[in-house]
Amino acid sequence: MSTIAHISDPHFGTERPEVVTALGELLVSMRPELVILSGDVTQRARRSQFDAAKQFIDGYDRPTLVIPGNHDVPLVNVFARLLSPFAGYRRVFGDNLEPAFASDDVLAIGVNTVRPRRHKDGEVSDAQIDRVCARLRQATDAQLRVVVTHQPVHVIREKDVRNLLINHERAIAAWAAAGADLVLGGHIHLPYVRPLNTPSRKLASELWSVQAGTALSTRIREGISNSFNVIRHDASGDRQACVVEQWDYNEANGRFDPGGKTTIPLERYSA
Repeated sequence: MSTIAHISDPHFGTERPEVVTALGELLVSMRPELVILSGDVTQRARRSQFDAAKQFIDGYDRPTLVIPGNHDVPLVNVFARLLSPFAGYRRVFGDNLEPAFASDDVLAIGVNTVRPRRHKDGEVSDAQIDRVCARLRQATDAQLRVVVTHQPVHVIREKDVRNLLINHERAIAAWAAAGADLVLGGHIHLPYVRPLNTPSRKLASELWSVQAGTALSTRIREGISNSFNVIRHDASGDRQACVVEQWDYNEANGRFDPGGKTTIPLERYSA
């Protein structure tokens, strides 16, 4: 059984100290195989905010796959935004904006969907889609196959349609055909799990959207608590499956408590 912690949109610079402590301590005790941070690491891409994020990650000391979000490029400094938008991010997390992680049980592929000139509108290019497909086709049957974007590939509220990842339909079709199991995202601070294979899409294989809320920020929307996801993958037996658990911050006890669970059968029809 492998365990992945999926956190998103911590927005360091707006973080709640007590929530930072609670999540850090839980990750230390949980010791997930991998932590995935699906963007908006900072609020305004400032040096101190990236440093705070690095301190948090160093504190739980687990392998962490990080991709940038639209808040991780400068907003006010137009010259920095145009000439070196990812300079602050690269200083802390390195030059690879599309990292990947592979183990016996997990394959996770990061996709940089940030386009500095577009501000918050994310996009995935045809070349990025094809690159992810090529890597997915190298996966083993035992690996949970995860693609990570910042902006969502699926939304459940009409008002969030404007936040959909540009070119998401082509990405969904291609990644399903290449054998992906999950597409993880954030951006809209709303946690949910939904199947992407619908009658209108008729994908080549099953694929699920897993969205995380804001893990640490005061930028809570519509009364939804700080939260993150725990993904447990069991590759044993004849039927592979994974379980997505939503963990919510409990204001009363100052801890993250497990909430709803979604069991996802990994039904792959093609690869």
